[in-house]
Amino acid sequence: MLLIECPDCGPRNEVEFHYGGQAHVAYPEDPSALSDREWAEYLFYRDNPKGPFAERWQHAGGCRKWFNAVRDTATYEFLAVYRMGEPRPDIPGLERPAEGAEPFHTRGFDEPGRDDARAAAAPQTPEGGQR
Repeated sequence: MLLIECPDCGPRNEVEFHYGGQAHVAYPEDPSALSDREWAEYLFYRDNPKGPFAERWQHAGGCRKWFNAVRDTATYEFLAVYRMGEPRPDIPGLERPAEGAEPFHTRGFDEPGRDDARAAAAPQTPEGGQR
């Protein structure tokens, strides 16, 4: 059993909580101006580090409030818990976004060679054929 510290209710069993993904990812300022590629990058491209990681959690089985936590993804240990709107605590190994960073990550689609291996391994259809 894993105990998670709710900022309002104190330590509770992990079954009372819902994971909400990566914390501190800003919603796009003008969503209607985004291309499909930019939407996909906003929705699906998230960090996945081994070590300290800032996450959003909801105490669904208690006060139902959302909060942020820093959790070590290798050990599952919660290193810090803080309310929404509070600054992220300084924790060694936890990367902070660069000053003036993009509101969401735009890596992945344009990386050279990213799709080459996947394309080579994909089943091929005969010329002119449909799948």
